[in-house]
Amino acid sequence: MSHDYPELTNELNAKLADFRREIPETMKGFGQLAQGALADGALSPKQKELIALAIGIAARCQGCLAFHAKALVKLGCTRAEFMEMVQVSVYMGGGPSLMTAAEALMAYESFGGEKAA
Repeated sequence: MSHDYPELTNELNAKLADFRREIPETMKGFGQLAQGALADGALSPKQKELIALAIGIAARCQGCLAFHAKALVKLGCTRAEFMEMVQVSVYMGGGPSLMTAAEALMAYESFGGEKAA
């Protein structure tokens, strides 16, 4: 399955805007949950985004791949850091996670993440 990940984030953001209008309390709660979970603490925001993307890979969530890959690029995630996260994801999830990890790499690269040398 091939995706235009920047376009996917745009499409999902449009639907999330509908949710913010139609179910505002739920979305406010989710936003607060995300903000609290990703705040700087014992783990950096980048480490937390790496964990989030690893879970997105395991859950085979296309939207998660897009949003968390985009966040990792903004946080300065290197290709080496990204690939180590992929290793752990594949180790924990086997073949299906390997296929989704390849899609996560496509998402990372589509947002300007480092490409292979």
